[in-house]
Amino acid sequence: MREVAVFIDEEVRIPVDGVGLPAHVALPRRTSGAIVFAHGSGSSRHSPRNQRVAAALRDAGHGTVLTDLLTPEEEDLRFDIPLLASRLAGVVDWLADRLPDTPIGLFGASTGAAAALVTAAERPAAVRAVVSRGGRPDLAGDALGRVLAPTLLIVGGLDHPVIPLNRQAAEHLRAMARVEIVAGATHLFEEPGTLDRVASLAAEWFTTNVGTAPAQPYPS
Repeated sequence: MREVAVFIDEEVRIPVDGVGLPAHVALPRRTSGAIVFAHGSGSSRHSPRNQRVAAALRDAGHGTVLTDLLTPEEEDLRFDIPLLASRLAGVVDWLADRLPDTPIGLFGASTGAAAALVTAAERPAAVRAVVSRGGRPDLAGDALGRVLAPTLLIVGGLDHPVIPLNRQAAEHLRAMARVEIVAGATHLFEEPGTLDRVASLAAEWFTTNVGTAPAQPYPS
């Protein structure tokens, strides 16, 4: 896979609630949308899994924003879904303010998936689609019934405890939802070919549901 050229490719700090969240923003010259990543506990914007999926999304013409929602001192708050969702909503607001004509999608993993769904419920006009990888959408609670964005829940076929949680969450989603089981994959999709399958499914979902708009340079 050869990644498409980008014309915005930089590290930034996104101010949210008095905290400067480090982020990497990469946008192709024409983008089908900007996909914001919300990683799970024990991960970061530098995660090889996130980087690999982000590269595949850019190859499909989507922009990507990889950010850390917590500071290093806040790592013990990694299961604080309201805090994660509040930070993620701040990132969405920041991006929507700078690229008002570019639709936004959210890609969440583990607890980040719950934060993505809460954010989608809180920002229905901005968030066009959500993809969860090995996520805990059940932790979004009552917000599931307020999500309007089409949602794809990707789960490993060997991730037995998480499969029913995703299926139950899908039943509570108000939006169009699909659960996709990747055969032979465990929770982290470390098995050969399984993460590529995740990237392919995510790219297809975002291409179908996010829309197409030209990316513009955002002001500093």
